[in-house]
Amino acid sequence: MPDKLPFLMMKKIICATTSSLSIEDFFGGVFQDISDKYEIVAISSPGRDLDVVKSNGLVKTIAIPMERRISPLKDLLSLWRMCKVIRKERPDMVHSMTPKAGFICMIASYLTRVPIRIHTFTGLVWPTANGFKRRILMATDWTICMCATHVIPEGEGVKNDLLNHKITKKPLRVLGHGNIKGIDLEHFNPCIFNKNASHDDFNFIFVGRLVRDKGINELIAAFDKLHQEYSHTNLLLVGRYENNLDPLLTNISQRIEKGDGIISYGQQDDVRPFYAQANALVFPSYREGFPNVVIEAGAMGLPSIVTDINGSREIIIEGENGVIIPPRDEDALFNAMKYFMENPSHVAKMAANARPLIASRYEQGFVRQCLYDYYKQLFDEL
Repeated sequence: MPDKLPFLMMKKIICATTSSLSIEDFFGGVFQDISDKYEIVAISSPGRDLDVVKSNGLVKTIAIPMERRISPLKDLLSLWRMCKVIRKERPDMVHSMTPKAGFICMIASYLTRVPIRIHTFTGLVWPTANGFKRRILMATDWTICMCATHVIPEGEGVKNDLLNHKITKKPLRVLGHGNIKGIDLEHFNPCIFNKNASHDDFNFIFVGRLVRDKGINELIAAFDKLHQEYSHTNLLLVGRYENNLDPLLTNISQRIEKGDGIISYGQQDDVRPFYAQANALVFPSYREGFPNVVIEAGAMGLPSIVTDINGSREIIIEGENGVIIPPRDEDALFNAMKYFMENPSHVAKMAANARPLIASRYEQGFVRQCLYDYYKQLFDEL
């Protein structure tokens, strides 16, 4: 890294997400790479991960409480606090990710006339919403785009949704091949782990929140049918419930608790050992921006069954590193899982392709460099 630039010469960037978990997840490695070139201020709701960012000593951190749900009074308070912080910090750029942080940051940075205002859409909520809620969510994204000077959609699918539904007419820039985090191939390396599971078993794995929106109701129903035909199949579930936001059907929750081929591990800090015990990922989500789970599984050498949604359809090439099925379709999911059981040679070929395809498109250094080049380009154009 070059020597740190004189403080007064450095451009200042505010990077913001709604939750502290997201600030570390999306920006953590970026802070390490660019803190010698730019003065960085990290903003999120209070939390342990924001404290971790602060403890690294690379960037300044500011906690502003932000609600994930629509909460008019609390959102107005968050907006007022954000405007106050931006006026004090006087950044050259504000870059937000996640919906609520984008809504608050883009309005605040527009009102305070920040020269460069970037929002990254990591996913869209309204495509699977209905009625008044859908209109509110679309209006929120329209407002974000209106206030932003630059919009980064995470993938071509998100880009097309924004344009086709007239959320914005602004030019949209997909960086690299769409993913905004990239994958550390040394960290997600199947050679580090030994498979301890029986060679006679076939283990499907799901990693993510155990909620309706991730297709868990259909997944459990499809696995039940599969397990009746193939008793040596298992379904590994790695993730937490969110019963207050998006609960599963009662009978599905009871089926998970019963076991009998289904093993629920809860949320895990390190998911790699669980990928290492699996033969294939199954990810039947209703909507995504650009699912990191599918990239992680591919880096660990797993073929995937995914739904035909944004992000997943861009990562998986039909028949080469996995298969693509319609969302919300229990029968299609069952047939795909059964195909994996009955076609071991094709599954082995897809598994062999999985890691090289991920490495060629989503290696972390390449993904981050695309962002750094974009920052430089925008500052050069000021």
